[in-house]
Amino acid sequence: MSTSETYHVLLYYKYVKVEDPVSVADEHRALCQQLGLKGRILISPEGINGTCSGTVEATNQYIEAMNEHPLFSGIFFKADEHEGHAFKKLFVRAKKELVTWRFENDFDPTELTGKHLSPAEFKEHLLRDDVIIIDGRNDYEYDLGHFRGAIRPGVETSRDFPEWIRENLSQFKDKKVISYCTGGIRCEKLTGFLLQEGFQDVSQLHGGVVNYSQDPETQGELWDGKLYVFDERISVPVNHIDPTVVGKCHHCDVPAETYINCEYDLCHHQHIVCPDCEETYNGYCKKECEDQDLIRKEA
Repeated sequence: MSTSETYHVLLYYKYVKVEDPVSVADEHRALCQQLGLKGRILISPEGINGTCSGTVEATNQYIEAMNEHPLFSGIFFKADEHEGHAFKKLFVRAKKELVTWRFENDFDPTELTGKHLSPAEFKEHLLRDDVIIIDGRNDYEYDLGHFRGAIRPGVETSRDFPEWIRENLSQFKDKKVISYCTGGIRCEKLTGFLLQEGFQDVSQLHGGVVNYSQDPETQGELWDGKLYVFDERISVPVNHIDPTVVGKCHHCDVPAETYINCEYDLCHHQHIVCPDCEETYNGYCKKECEDQDLIRKEA
C-alpha cells in the first residue's frame, strides 16, 4: 500500500506487573481498533511488548493514551516513518511471557538486569579491545546485519540462549560484556541471565539497534548490513555513514540483503536471496519445494 500520508511504525515494551493480562489485552485491542492501528502486541503478567503502525496522528494519540495508562505510562517509544501500514492486520493477545525464554529460574528484569548504555556510550564500548559483544538475537537476524566484532549467536530461538551461553561464553565471565537486540526487550532478560550465570560486568544497549540507528551522535556507525524487523518491511537500514552488505544469497552466496519466504506454503523457509536467484528459483528456497508445490496445485 502506498500513500502520500506519513505513517509511523512504533516499537516499544515495558516490564510491569499486570494482574489480568486477558482483560488488559481486550481493552488494548479496542483502543488500537478505535485508532486504526495494525501490528502485533503481546500482554503478559510481566508487561507489554508491541510493534504497531498507523498514521502519525493515530500513533501520537496512542502514545498519549499509553502515557495516561496506570500501567504503561513512561514507555520509551521508537518511531520509524513509513509509507502506509507495516502490518496487514492487528494482533493483540495475552501470553505467558513477552519473550519466550523458558528460564529454569525465572526472574524479574526490573530487579535483575544489565546496566543500560546510551547509543553514544555503546559506540565507545564497541571501539574498545577489552569488551565482549554479544548479539542477543537469533542467528538469521545476525546474518542479515550486526555490529562489527559481535559474536554470532548459535541459536534459532531465544530459549536456546542458556545452553549456548553455557557452552560457548563461560570463559568471558570476568570480562566486560555488552549486548544488543532489535528494540531492547530481549536484552533486559538476557543480561539478567548472564548475571545469574556469574558474569561480573554486563551492560545493554538502551532502546536497541533501532534507537542506535536514530541517534544523531552515532547515526548507526559500526553496524554492518541491515536490521531484521518483524513486520512487512522485513529489513531496514541502520548505518547512515558507511553502509555495507553482509548477507549472502541462500542459493549462490553472493552479497544480498533481501529476505523472502519460500513460495511453498508447507515450507515457507525464510532466506536471503539476490535478484537473479529470486527470479531463477521463482521465490522457492530449493527446487524440491517448487516441484512439490506444482504437484500440490495440480492435485
